[in-house]
Amino acid sequence: MATAHIESKKEDIAPIVLMPGDPLRAKYIAENFLEDAKLINTVRNMFGYTGYYKGKRITVFASGMGIPSIGIYSYELFKFYDVEKIIRIGTSGSFHPTIKLLDVILTEGSYCKTYFDQLLDGNNIDYIEANHSLNEKIQKTAKNSHIPLKIGKTITSDVFDLYADSKEEFRKNFPNEDFLAVEMEAFGLFYIAKKLGKEASCLMTVVDSLYDKRSLTSEERQISLNQMISLALNSCL
Repeated sequence: MATAHIESKKEDIAPIVLMPGDPLRAKYIAENFLEDAKLINTVRNMFGYTGYYKGKRITVFASGMGIPSIGIYSYELFKFYDVEKIIRIGTSGSFHPTIKLLDVILTEGSYCKTYFDQLLDGNNIDYIEANHSLNEKIQKTAKNSHIPLKIGKTITSDVFDLYADSKEEFRKNFPNEDFLAVEMEAFGLFYIAKKLGKEASCLMTVVDSLYDKRSLTSEERQISLNQMISLALNSCL
């Protein structure tokens, strides 16, 4: 079985998928966290791997950047490959004063101004929640692993916020609420999951902030990402 964007056979893909945006991060996870990992997709260099983590069969599949890209891959994985759960693992920015660089955030729900939902099936919503059950598993795993976790609403944007001419004008486009982070994919993933009766969550490591101007070393960044990856993997067990 293959789709327009995935060349894998149905049996190649596990019911649980971790979804980083970057194909090379999918490769990194497969090589450093999974056992017996096999490359199961190379179409458009959107790498997918299936292997075992502590005996649990898991697929890691890249989403690319933005709602259109994650919308395609999550739809095909849920609809045609019988995937039941997807946890997005990515990076984010933040303009919340209490959020620091390298904080790990679990999204309660995502606010987005987009036509994605209207074009897909005629709906018109601005906010959609992550799956409560999957989020509870992640929170419990974080607590048992002594991993600090910030939990709250986030923003999904069609524009990379650092490139906006004015951060103040960018922020005015969203409600006056305490959004913890801004990224570019979660709304699309949550919307597809809810539409198809599946489960989806989003974990993010904060890598840029208006209130924390430290310059991160590559080692600092990788250690924090590894912590987030491990949390997501252990939440799948």
